[in-house]
Amino acid sequence: MARQIPFKNDLYVVSSSVAELKKAIDDGAAIVQLRDKTSDEKTVLEKAREIVEYKKLKDFVFILNDDPHLAVRAGADGVHVGQDMSTGDARATVGRDMIVGKTTHNLEQGRQAIEDGADYISTGPVYPTPTKPGRPAVGLEYVREAAEGLDIPAVAIGGIDLDNIDDVLSAGAKTIGVVRACTDAPELLKRIKKVAK
Repeated sequence: MARQIPFKNDLYVVSSSVAELKKAIDDGAAIVQLRDKTSDEKTVLEKAREIVEYKKLKDFVFILNDDPHLAVRAGADGVHVGQDMSTGDARATVGRDMIVGKTTHNLEQGRQAIEDGADYISTGPVYPTPTKPGRPAVGLEYVREAAEGLDIPAVAIGGIDLDNIDDVLSAGAKTIGVVRACTDAPELLKRIKKVAK
């Protein structure tokens, strides 16, 4: 199976809640990521398998955060890793057919991710966000640089909501990642698709 990378004018929803992710899929999100930093491995695997099972009903891409081995065991479409994990190691674990995403905070990291074989990157946090305490916001500048200078799908993420999504889209973002704003998925998607026309 060839890797399917749908990151073009889409909404990418991140949550530790299976119910939230399913709701986002029902609302039209094309990509969801299970990011559960607190549960044990068994619980995360059970959640991941429940999401994989939902693929029988809906068409979406499922990414598991942080754990390439678990992503393979669960049957996810891909894995997303941070700067604390080697992109090459993640690729070696998941193989050629699965998607590998990489968190980046600047152009240099973005270029390195491409060199190391990532399929997509996240650019952020665009705005300050409680989900990344202590991590300074990168602002719209890196979103703009990635859109113009990097030949790889990029997901703008971090503090994005209905109040600021238009600015992020204007900076060139094609796919928007949200955590806390996942309940606004229908309206966020409307804004994204509007710009795509």
